[in-house]
Amino acid sequence: MIVAELEIYHSRPIAPTRRIAIGSAHLPVDPAPGAGGLLLAAIVGRHAGNVEGDLREDLVWLIEDLAAGRRIPQPRVRHRYQTDRIGLSRSTHQLHSIDGELRFDFDDESGRPVQQILGALYAAGRLAPEHRDPVFDAIRHALVWPGAVDDRFISEVMGGRAPTSAALMAWNDPTAWALDIFGFDDEGRDVSKRSVQKRFRTLLREAHPDHGNADDEAAQRINDLTEARRILLATT
Repeated sequence: MIVAELEIYHSRPIAPTRRIAIGSAHLPVDPAPGAGGLLLAAIVGRHAGNVEGDLREDLVWLIEDLAAGRRIPQPRVRHRYQTDRIGLSRSTHQLHSIDGELRFDFDDESGRPVQQILGALYAAGRLAPEHRDPVFDAIRHALVWPGAVDDRFISEVMGGRAPTSAALMAWNDPTAWALDIFGFDDEGRDVSKRSVQKRFRTLLREAHPDHGNADDEAAQRINDLTEARRILLATT
């Protein structure tokens, strides 16, 4: 299942002009940064190490201007951002959830690294003001990421969480994740501390290996229950 997707249009390497445009975008960021923010950060992390050194400082300044919602004079970082996509090549980047695991599908067949990054930055700059800060925080982290954009990258960007769809939910909306772990419905956002403690004790007993659960599954379940309890007690 595709949980986030971005089309970036860019001039060909042999073209005399350097241009960037954004195509279709499925970037869920409510609440931010969401799957969309993770994908945008991953595009930046994927290509940052291959950007020419004299352009990196320009990218930093562009990030700050976009995050602040400032008007961006064109061209910027040697490329013109436009709405017209005629004559441009397309790269499509996706974030998938496969059996609960998060996987990126990058389209690197065409386009320079700086063009892919610019596409991600301008897409982030189009987000509503209330969503931009968390997304650009993830992008700043990705810009200086030293390694491959893999499970470790996902974990680092998501604050140490596992590279799974469940962990993405916990990162994106901790309260909704905690309610789901405890089996509360949407009305559970108003659940009392006493109810949280009571449900925690019940679920903890059910998760114990003595009830037939494998040790590793029980340990993960207990960790999830403990974290969910912490979140819910802090919000009630």
